[in-house]
Amino acid sequence: MSLCNIVRLDGYIQSSYLAVYPDKILLLDGCCRPDVAMVLDYIKHTLKRPISDLKVVMVTHMHPDHAGGAHKLREETGCLIVSADKDKQWYSGVGGHVMHLVDIGLAHYVARRQGRSPKYLWYSAHLQPDLTVVDGDSIPKFDDWQVFETPGHTDRDLSLFHTPSRQVYTADLIIKLRHKFVAPFPIYDPKVYIQSLQKIKDLQPSNVLMAHGCELDIDAVTFDMLIAQAPKHRRTIKDTIKHKLLWRQDKSFPLSKRKR
Repeated sequence: MSLCNIVRLDGYIQSSYLAVYPDKILLLDGCCRPDVAMVLDYIKHTLKRPISDLKVVMVTHMHPDHAGGAHKLREETGCLIVSADKDKQWYSGVGGHVMHLVDIGLAHYVARRQGRSPKYLWYSAHLQPDLTVVDGDSIPKFDDWQVFETPGHTDRDLSLFHTPSRQVYTADLIIKLRHKFVAPFPIYDPKVYIQSLQKIKDLQPSNVLMAHGCELDIDAVTFDMLIAQAPKHRRTIKDTIKHKLLWRQDKSFPLSKRKR
């Protein structure tokens, strides 16, 4: 059955997108935990459809606003969770669990900056997908959507390309805040991040659906600007703390003193 519409919902701290078909629904990302009720309410009361019509929830990466509602949505609807094919969990080991806590804290910070009231954001650090995909695969049950691996922000970011309409959902690859584009935080691999931007540019999409922003027609010139201005060095919490400490050390202990 053909696609009826791609609907953008205003989530807790991000935009969420539903691909609506006459007989099934695809959620393009796992959203925040508080967004579960909003998604189900939209399906039941706006679309006037049973929640069991939600067949697949994609998880493009493991941050709270992209994976936080996935398990709960599966519990409520029986949908499949589909994510990247990786050997280990993103939040693995002791360091991973610490990073999970930090990322939830960052989500709370973003919510405060946006004037949102506090919500319960806790979700499992370990995703249990029903199916996994790799670059070039179609989304299960939705053959008109193609998966592209676009890492850099994390090691497992996915972008989702609707081939008939040439619309692409890029999750956190591209972010627009007010009147300017910014790179996501963190950036774990700057070179790979730039390659991911180039991959999306090469698709020549008709429309880019952003998790932080909205739908936008981004032309080749703008993609070139994004690539040129992309970070050239890692940008993570650890790197930021290290940079701040080194900067303070340099200020406190100058390498040379002025001669009198």
